[in-house]
Amino acid sequence: QVQLVESGGGLVQAGGSLRLSCAASGRTFRFYRMGWFRQAPGKEREFVAAVTWSSGNTAYSDSVKGRFTISRDNTKNTVYLQMNSLKPEDTAVYYCAGKYSSGNYYLVGDYAYWGQGTQVTVSS
Repeated sequence: QVQLVESGGGLVQAGGSLRLSCAASGRTFRFYRMGWFRQAPGKEREFVAAVTWSSGNTAYSDSVKGRFTISRDNTKNTVYLQMNSLKPEDTAVYYCAGKYSSGNYYLVGDYAYWGQGTQVTVSS
């Protein structure tokens, strides 16, 4: 079984930064694509960013473009989400996800593997 474990969440003031990590382990890690999603209270889970593992190509939601950066480290089997200029509306539980297939990068349902989530709270 593949396991995804997120870390790095916490409480930060508006304008601050956090870096989330997602460590992958298990049977066959090498996903085609990995993504970060988030879910705020009372809202649906939404796409934040994705990276295609082999090429390093990235994609972002409009709400985080220019502020967040997704990256991966092949040697550590880890995906990162660097979050800068954080806003109170970024407050959510952030989830790491992985998929073996290509296709849509932003659909929650396309990702088969999920981490447990890490809380990010941005105070105003």
